[in-house]
Amino acid sequence: QVQLVESGGGLVQAGGSLRLSCAASGSISSINAMHWFRQAPGKQRELLATSTSDGITNYADPVKGRFAISRDNAKNTVYLQMNSLKPEDTAVYYCYLRTVAAGFWGQGTQVTVSS
Repeated sequence: QVQLVESGGGLVQAGGSLRLSCAASGSISSINAMHWFRQAPGKQRELLATSTSDGITNYADPVKGRFAISRDNAKNTVYLQMNSLKPEDTAVYYCYLRTVAAGFWGQGTQVTVSS
């Protein structure tokens, strides 16, 4: 069983920054990749950023240049640094850990950006 605990969400003004954290614990086998998603009200969950086990990172166009994903493998933790936040970034943010055997979701953390 794998548990993912997210933190770092909150309320921020447009143009501000937040850093989200996602710490994984439990029976973690080989991690293939860690991802950040978000879901705004009435919208589908969308993939924002990916960090693979061999160090490759990818970003969705809406966040490219503003968000940065990073990992601390020793702590099984992934981060999402979010800069230049916009009201349209308001959503619940989720981390997702993918291993060889399965995938696991965090519980989500709310990010609200006021104009």
